[in-house]
Amino acid sequence: MEGSSLRHGQAILVLLVILQFTTYIVLSSADAPFDNQRNIEYIRSSCSSTTYPRLCNRSLSIYASRINTSPRLLVHTALNVTLKASISTSRLMVKISRIHGLKPRVSAAMADCVEVSGDSVDELQQSKGELDRITSSNFALTISDIQTWVSAALTDEDTCIYGFSGKSMNGYAKTTVRKRIIKIAHLTSKALTLINKYASTQSSLP
Repeated sequence: MEGSSLRHGQAILVLLVILQFTTYIVLSSADAPFDNQRNIEYIRSSCSSTTYPRLCNRSLSIYASRINTSPRLLVHTALNVTLKASISTSRLMVKISRIHGLKPRVSAAMADCVEVSGDSVDELQQSKGELDRITSSNFALTISDIQTWVSAALTDEDTCIYGFSGKSMNGYAKTTVRKRIIKIAHLTSKALTLINKYASTQSSLP
């Protein structure tokens, strides 16, 4: 009898543990969609202040669970997305510049684009690196440096686009360059707006 009672008690204990674990899983699963929706709404609201809200929301919402509702992580992700796209575009600029038979003016414009797109990548990398090292004690100075570098990256991208102005520059190189650089410029503009917002609302490390 004592053995039977012991086994009965053990069975009840196992059932209670299983019930508690199942309840935890159900509650966690129920909270997850709510939390992620809150994160998505935060990103959408933040992007609404940018010049290109749809691009901003589309490029950042897939990282909603990573960003959570952190202004710093929002800026970090925006810089990272822009940097990755800039690196890809910079490599494409090099490939186009090596195409044989380019007109002299197009070739010169491509050379300029290769140079400034490389500068843009460097400036975005510096910005991202500085954001990783930001603290409450160096916030004001560091965020100012980041704003300067991202602004410079945007200027570089505009310089590349300007180099292809005029009908005489029409062709594959101009079409491809403008399409890619304009997208990068929009991503950079979006990142700069979020950085400026972060700078104006934060007085210390969050």
